[in-house]
Amino acid sequence: MVKEGHPKGLYLLFGIEMWERFSFYGMRVLLMLYMLKALEFSTEKAGSVYGLYTGLVYLTPLIGGYIADRYWGQRKSILVGGLLMMLGHFAMAVENLAFFYSALALLILGNGFFKPNISILVGGLYEKNDPRRDAAFTIFYMGINLGAFFSPLVCSTLGEKYGWHYGFAAAGIGMGAGLFLYLWGQKKYLGDLGLTPVAKNLASMGNVALTGTEKKQIAVIFILAFFTIFFWGCFEQAGSSLTLFADSQTNRTIFGYEFPAGWYQSLNPLFIFVLAPFFSSIWIKLSQRDREPSSPMKFVWGLALLAAGFVLMAVAAKTYMTSGPVAAWWLFGVYFLHTLGELCLSPVGLSVVTKLSPARFASLLMGTWFLSSFVANLAGGIFAGQYDTMAPDSFFGILAVTAGVAAIALLALVPMLKRWMSGQESSEQVPHLKSEPKLT
Repeated sequence: MVKEGHPKGLYLLFGIEMWERFSFYGMRVLLMLYMLKALEFSTEKAGSVYGLYTGLVYLTPLIGGYIADRYWGQRKSILVGGLLMMLGHFAMAVENLAFFYSALALLILGNGFFKPNISILVGGLYEKNDPRRDAAFTIFYMGINLGAFFSPLVCSTLGEKYGWHYGFAAAGIGMGAGLFLYLWGQKKYLGDLGLTPVAKNLASMGNVALTGTEKKQIAVIFILAFFTIFFWGCFEQAGSSLTLFADSQTNRTIFGYEFPAGWYQSLNPLFIFVLAPFFSSIWIKLSQRDREPSSPMKFVWGLALLAAGFVLMAVAAKTYMTSGPVAAWWLFGVYFLHTLGELCLSPVGLSVVTKLSPARFASLLMGTWFLSSFVANLAGGIFAGQYDTMAPDSFFGILAVTAGVAAIALLALVPMLKRWMSGQESSEQVPHLKSEPKLT
């Protein structure tokens, strides 16, 4: 019998993640422009620092996941991570180079403890084959994007119009709100979930070897993680090259008001809020007809849609080269296509990891999943640093080809990956959300 509704703990985690993502994206939307305009970095240096920062915030979850599994548990790790990130955001509000690098270090370390463990708590609210699980991650993902929607509007406006330190301080306040919510509701709504390290729970089992099925399922995680490198390496141009294009090569004046370049980064979470329920409904209808794509196939669609977005971006860049600054609507179309791709890949990926991971390696494998984003963001940032060295249509054309080739390569592997998942697809249907609270 399918249970109705969701545990109240899901909505607590929704709120905590919303505020944490508000702080993360609020800081990120300002980072590239701050380095160029306030710290006077070159585009190449700013791109490298941006890529190193956005990459390392996805490397440290590997360490944070290991410590949570072996020593602290998820709950303590989330608290430590949140405190470090709050301090980091407030340090960014001090316009000083030493504070700048110290802030980045605090944010990188804090994210490592926070990010993998809150996702594990969401999965821990449900049994392995609970059909509500994917819907839970869809709701959780909407919390991420609620914070991501408001943060560019608030932090970008404060930072670009009134002073960088105001924007960064707003990000710090957001992280503080998330910590307050966590401390207020964790005992009441999460009970004992995540308090004890997984290693202690499994100590009586000894050194249990992985089964053949588990090895194949872990292999699926690693293969899909490899292809997410190509997705996020291209997708995360939003905070770097796409922001530079919006800042200097796009006409952002509407009704006489020139809106901040960072506002474009609110489009992606806005589109997610509009489209996520639609995607959930589509997956259900296809499932009822036994035609729902497998998770690997959804990844293929994600990469293909990302490639289509950069084809449109290359056309916009060509238009700029011949006619000057382009209309604001070009980037609307690009972000729309990229959001379609993200909804095919990102929430599905989180759900797959929690389902295929053996319990004794859950946080570690979630950290490994985020490791792909480390490589992606580092490579994407370094590539963005070359934005001034080549024609913009060629720059975005390279990204389109990269995503397209990755989609074709993954398509060839789909049949093998479906076999290795050993029937897990039967639990990957996204339940109908008609009984869920209206979040849009």
